[in-house]
Amino acid sequence: MAMARLPRQLQPDFCYHVTVRCNNREFRLTRFECREVLLYAIQKCQAKYEFRLYALCIMSNHIHYLIGPQQPADLPKIMHWLNWYSAMCFNRLLNRTGHFWEKRYHSSGFPMSDYRRALNTIRYIHANPKAANMQQGFFYDFSNYGTYDRLTQDGITQWHPAFLALGATLELCAEAYRRFCKRYKPKPKPERKNHWGTQLLAGIKLSRRPKKKQSPGQKSLWENWDIPLEEIQAVTDRFLQANALNPEIARCQVLN
Repeated sequence: MAMARLPRQLQPDFCYHVTVRCNNREFRLTRFECREVLLYAIQKCQAKYEFRLYALCIMSNHIHYLIGPQQPADLPKIMHWLNWYSAMCFNRLLNRTGHFWEKRYHSSGFPMSDYRRALNTIRYIHANPKAANMQQGFFYDFSNYGTYDRLTQDGITQWHPAFLALGATLELCAEAYRRFCKRYKPKPKPERKNHWGTQLLAGIKLSRRPKKKQSPGQKSLWENWDIPLEEIQAVTDRFLQANALNPEIARCQVLN
């Protein structure tokens, strides 16, 4: 018998580490245009629910958020609206149908006053590209590590109180967080266990379906798009200017 889902534990003055994955773990977020739309969707969702976003990292097939909702009951509303709106945009943008996100989002909460856990969580989120061997350092175009390191404002995220408690000045806070990140050593991920049917399926030769025709790489996804492109690009431009390792190179992607 299928077990009922356990209710989420939502409490006042908590922040929540939220993870959302693409359906079937597909790499749907590799397209630059999809990441632009997601940043735009996050900003629209913030205007609607007035939540605080302390950390963000957009990976190829999943996203990490550290969210501080105004009220405990706001978290499900925030994630429902954000996932619904972004999925609707992505499906239209990519000319697809069906579920875009995998099942329901995963979340773990802790008190805002737990500064140690907050800093460890923020560092874990910012370290995702490094842990995945995508790059050497912490700067990443689509995480907000740059706002903590360079003390910039990206228009979407803000500093957690735990970061502001690291020093007497913002410069000292940034220096302390930078040192904290340099000490980070990602834990090896456990190997995925085989399911009961894996060996059986391994012996079955599946008939190959003809590959779908892929659209040319030069073709823009913005054709026939009715959301103001200038608004989307303005949100992305500000985020990249604040967080990218080389803002000028990153800005060229927006303009192109």
